[in-house]
Amino acid sequence: MAEADSSRTHEDFTQELTDRFTESAQILFSAGAVADTLQRVVELAVETIDGCDFAGIFLLEDGAVTTPAHTDPIVIEVDALQHRYEQGPCLDAVADHSTLYADDLADDTRWPLYGPGATAAGVRSVLALNLSARGTKGALNLYARYPQAFGVIDRAKGLLLAGLAGQALSTAQAHDVETQRLDNLQGALLTRALIGQAQGILIERERVTANQAFDILRRASQHLNIKLRDVAQNLVDTGESPATGPPPS
Repeated sequence: MAEADSSRTHEDFTQELTDRFTESAQILFSAGAVADTLQRVVELAVETIDGCDFAGIFLLEDGAVTTPAHTDPIVIEVDALQHRYEQGPCLDAVADHSTLYADDLADDTRWPLYGPGATAAGVRSVLALNLSARGTKGALNLYARYPQAFGVIDRAKGLLLAGLAGQALSTAQAHDVETQRLDNLQGALLTRALIGQAQGILIERERVTANQAFDILRRASQHLNIKLRDVAQNLVDTGESPATGPPPS
């Protein structure tokens, strides 16, 4: 009977991981922008990992610690302690590209300053999982109110989620870069069309060539110390010819 129960437990464990992996992948890869993806990662951690009470994404950017996504303000508090004391499981996970588990911060000698501070804030267990994506340095950090909160199954789920999160984050970052590129291109096309419209007004009104009309807009931009696009926008909106200052010598 014990052997059958053991086999059933193993099968249940495997099936649960498979189901969670599939479900998490679908959610993360549909999140979209980077900020949305990061928030979904920490929400999934609390939803799917039994021992996890709070979760956060911990990033190192230009030497500073940021927490761009979290499920509870306590995450920001304990992350700030690591930055203040320059020690802690999350920093070590990032530095070593590894996973670190502190089953009880109250008596963990690896972080003599951080441990008591986190314990006082209400955190006893931490599972810190390195998170890498397109050069991003960070960690997915799972926090628990109680000691020894993360068992083998919880740690396995955490590893799967961190791996998925890194891939999803890379995809989201690429999406954001492409979106920004398209926005810039669209902005450039709109600016070009607007300047062309302003040139058309000047060509008709001043009986000048296209090059001469553009030169008028350029000189007005320099004289008024505003962008060429803004000069064109004002001309199109008001019909008033822009001031160009004294004629060139």
